[in-house]
Amino acid sequence: MNSSKGNRGGAAGTLRVIGGKYRSRLLRVPARPGLRPTPDRVRETLFNWLGQDLSGLACLDLYAGSGALGFEAASRGAARVVMVEQDRAALAELERGRAALGAAQVVIVGGDAAAYLARGRERFDVVFLDPPFRQNAVPAILGKLPSRLEPGARVYVESDSPVEAPPPWTELKRGRAGQVSYQLLQWDANEAQP
Repeated sequence: MNSSKGNRGGAAGTLRVIGGKYRSRLLRVPARPGLRPTPDRVRETLFNWLGQDLSGLACLDLYAGSGALGFEAASRGAARVVMVEQDRAALAELERGRAALGAAQVVIVGGDAAAYLARGRERFDVVFLDPPFRQNAVPAILGKLPSRLEPGARVYVESDSPVEAPPPWTELKRGRAGQVSYQLLQWDANEAQP
């Protein structure tokens, strides 16, 4: 959902939170070249995979863009949702969305996703990874994620083609909607130990 992906036509719009506490609330999506929020149908599938209740979990939405995935996680009870985005217009809309929802558990961070991973220590249970397709950032980011993951953490990946992640990653689910491939991976920290 990063601001560098295909918002067909680049027009401003809205997205609807599809489940949980903020269900049916509308959030603005800025008119940014390339901003492509994850479609409702894909979000519904993802949260069926994750389970509808994310109570107590810490979530990280790298390349947050419109915030569709992060706000869905917050709506479904996540204790903390960190959204990382570098586009200023998208950041401003994320701030407005957080205020409109009263989502105090959402933390918005301006900056680069890889830099964010390198400088922190907080660990997450669920990560949403949806970088601009043209950046081909998924392999590098998957390599940087393990130090920021809780054991058994699940990582949602959205890309133009499926990612083949080596062990100790395990693919739990995979789907396709039009030109978008989406997967749910799990990090098995026990297998990663020497």
